[in-house]
Amino acid sequence: MTTSSPLDSDISMPLGMDVDALPTPCLLLDEGRVRRNVDRMKARLAGLGVTFRPHLKTAKCLEVARIAMTTPGGPAMVSTLREAAFFAQGGVMDMIYGVGIAPGKLDRVGAIRRQWGVDLALILDSLDQADAVAAWVKANGDPLPVLIEVDADGHRSGITPGDEALLVAIGRRLVDGGAALRGVLLHAGDSYRLDQADAIADAAEVERMAGVAAADALRRAALPCPMVSVGSTPTARFARSLAGVTEVRAGVFMLGDLFQMGVGTCALEDIAVSVLSTVIGHQRQKGWIIVDAGWMALSRDRGTARQAVDQGYGIVCDLDGKPYGDLIVLDANQEHGIVAVRPGSTASLPDLPLDARVRILPNHACATGAQHDRYHVLDAAGRVAAAWPRINGW
Repeated sequence: MTTSSPLDSDISMPLGMDVDALPTPCLLLDEGRVRRNVDRMKARLAGLGVTFRPHLKTAKCLEVARIAMTTPGGPAMVSTLREAAFFAQGGVMDMIYGVGIAPGKLDRVGAIRRQWGVDLALILDSLDQADAVAAWVKANGDPLPVLIEVDADGHRSGITPGDEALLVAIGRRLVDGGAALRGVLLHAGDSYRLDQADAIADAAEVERMAGVAAADALRRAALPCPMVSVGSTPTARFARSLAGVTEVRAGVFMLGDLFQMGVGTCALEDIAVSVLSTVIGHQRQKGWIIVDAGWMALSRDRGTARQAVDQGYGIVCDLDGKPYGDLIVLDANQEHGIVAVRPGSTASLPDLPLDARVRILPNHACATGAQHDRYHVLDAAGRVAAAWPRINGW
């Protein structure tokens, strides 16, 4: 005898339903905004003469991937091996695993490549990693494709620009060890600290020049370098030139968020993701409205606190997605969000009774999305048109 679980009760909900009939908290996705954001990025990068490789770490969803990619098979970038397996199973055949490879993960990489026949490439930035890859290739007979990571701005991982000796030594170890050296990869992560278009464009140029210089160094050493891969949402949005670059990666622009709005890469009306929440109480003497979306639904991300405008845990909107005047989630507990007028504002607290629904725009789409297992997809009329699964975990 088969019995249904109460946990399944919200999975097969009828489509075409009104948003306010959904259980809360839950994640909403405006499909029209996603498509508009993607079309704009594709047009921009096509005009700059480069291939677009969408980073799927934000969306983590096959349906969004198919909107973003230039073909059903890719190219794409992922941030976890679980994503790599998920998207490979969905037919994505050209991927880069965008985290420096640990030797203990090579067997799993090889298994994903074998099971689905996917061209899954790795990145690394050290001789030790190159030696581990070469040893694995020799033992398994699979010439793993590899890109060498270069750190353009001191943000995170990668070889220091100008360290040609190390760059060439790594390339030589890979080639001599039977791996397929694909080229170089850079991520201008420091661009996220900027908020002026000219400054971000300058950061994009630093990234471009570092990539081109690294590629030139490999080629002078008679090593292959067919790819020069760069990318971040800010630099993709504001780069003036991509001469010498073969592809650009970007991901969070598809959904947008308040942090990106603070950087200047999107407007509020571009943000395609929000958390639907219900009013569950009031603390009128404190000027608070309590909702059922706490940090478990919104995430702990407070990235906008470091920007010119602190958005708390998110901007509060009505059911149509229109923001209330200066209304934010001021604080959050695990399952409680504290909604209040932004400190210093003269706006009035709206009259939101018990059981009223609101939509909350997130600080960081990646972090908020990770709290949920699906998107409730809204059509042009603002009704629920589909439920698209997300992949979480590593």
